[in-house]
Amino acid sequence: MLPRPPVLPLFDAPQHLEDGNPVVNQHLAEISLGQVEDAGLVYEHALDWLLEAAHNDNNYKTYRSELTTYLHWCFDVEQISPGAVRRRNLGRYVAYCQSPPKALIAYRNVAQFVLDKEWQCRLPNPQWRPFLGKRQGGVEQPYRLSPKALTTKLAILSSFYSYLIGEEYTEHNPAALWLRHHGSNARNEGRFSAHEEEIKIFSELQWSYIMEVAETLASAEPQKHERTLFLVSLLYGCYLRLSEVAARPGFSPGMGQFRRDQKTGIWGFFVPQSKGGKKRTVAVSKALLAALKRYRRFLGLPALPAPDDRAPLFVRRKAAGRGREVGELNANLGVRQLRDEVEGLIQAAADAMEKEGFAQDAREMRGLTAHSIRHTGITHDINLVGRPLSHVQADAGHDSIHTTSLYLHTAREERHQSAENKSLNRLGGIG
Repeated sequence: MLPRPPVLPLFDAPQHLEDGNPVVNQHLAEISLGQVEDAGLVYEHALDWLLEAAHNDNNYKTYRSELTTYLHWCFDVEQISPGAVRRRNLGRYVAYCQSPPKALIAYRNVAQFVLDKEWQCRLPNPQWRPFLGKRQGGVEQPYRLSPKALTTKLAILSSFYSYLIGEEYTEHNPAALWLRHHGSNARNEGRFSAHEEEIKIFSELQWSYIMEVAETLASAEPQKHERTLFLVSLLYGCYLRLSEVAARPGFSPGMGQFRRDQKTGIWGFFVPQSKGGKKRTVAVSKALLAALKRYRRFLGLPALPAPDDRAPLFVRRKAAGRGREVGELNANLGVRQLRDEVEGLIQAAADAMEKEGFAQDAREMRGLTAHSIRHTGITHDINLVGRPLSHVQADAGHDSIHTTSLYLHTAREERHQSAENKSLNRLGGIG
C-alpha cells in the first residue's frame, strides 16, 4: 500500500466523493475516538456541503482544499471541534496558514488521490501537501499567503459555517466575525454576512407548485412518482433531513417508524438517530397521515402500518431483466438517490412556474435544495400555521429554543406590503 502523506486529503473528486475511502474512514474513526468526538459528524456535513458545489469544478476544488486544511488544523493541530472554534481561535488558524510547517508545502500541483493498482482502490497521494508554494528560476521561494488569498480562505469558511448554522450544528460563524473585525474585503464580507442571516426556504407560491407538480406526476406516472410525492410530503410535514429517511449501513428506514400512541391514538414518526445523535418522535398531521395511506395503498399495503410493520419506507423496482431478479424490490435508497429525486421535482416545478409567467420565482427556486424543504416546513409552521415554538423545537430536534426562533420571521415581500401605507404622523390633520 502507498505511504501516507503527512496530512491526509479528506475529499476525493466529485464522482468518487460518496464512495467512501478506507484510509480516510479509519483516520476519522481514530480522531473521533481519541481527539474530537464529533469529527465524523462534521465530516458528514462537509460532504453534504461539497456535494452542493460539485457542479462547478473550480469552486469544488477550492472548497475541498480549504476544508481539508481547516479540518486538519482543527482535528490534528488544535484537537478541537469546529463547533467550538471562536474568533479568537481562528486567529491561530490564520497564523498557521501564513506560516505553515515546511513539510506541508509542495511546489507543484498533484492529485489528492491516486489509484493503487495493487489494492485496486483510490488512496491518498503521498506527494500531496495542503499548501502550495512557488518557484522562481527553479528556486523555491519563501511561502507567502497574500491578503486576497487569506480573505478567500475565510470567505469559504464563512460560507461553510453558514451551512452548519442552517443544519443546526452550530450557532456561531467565527470566520464571518473574523472578516468583520479585521475589515477584510468589505464586498466579500457583506456577501457572506448576508448569507449567514438567510435561511433558504420555498415561498408559499413556490411550495404550492412543488406539491401540485408532484401530484400531477404521481397521477401520470404512479410507478415512478407516488414515492416522490410521499417523500416530499414526509420531509415537509416532519421537518426531516434526507439522511433521516435514507438507507445507510446498519439502518434501513421502515414503515414501522410510523407509530400510534395507544393511550391517545395520535400518530408520530420515530427518528431513531439524527445527525446530532438524538432520537425523537415527530407529530404527524392529518394531511400527512392521508398521504401515508395513499402511498401504502399504492404499494398494496394496508392503509396504516401495524406496530411490527417491517415494510421498507422507500423502495424501487429493478429494471426488467432476466431470471429471479425481475421486479425485485430493493429498499436501499441512499441519500444520493433521494436527493436526485427531490431535485428533479424542484426543477420540474420551476419549469412549470416559468411557463406560467413566474420567471423570477422559478430562477430563485432552482437555487434551492432538498434540505430547503426542512427549513420550509419549520418556517411555515411557525409563521403561517402558528404552532408554538416549543412544539416546533421538539419536532425539529433543536437543542435550543433560540435555534427555533431563528425561523420566526415574515417574508420581505410581506414586510414591505405591511409597511407600504404607514403614516409618519397618524394623528396629523386631526382637530
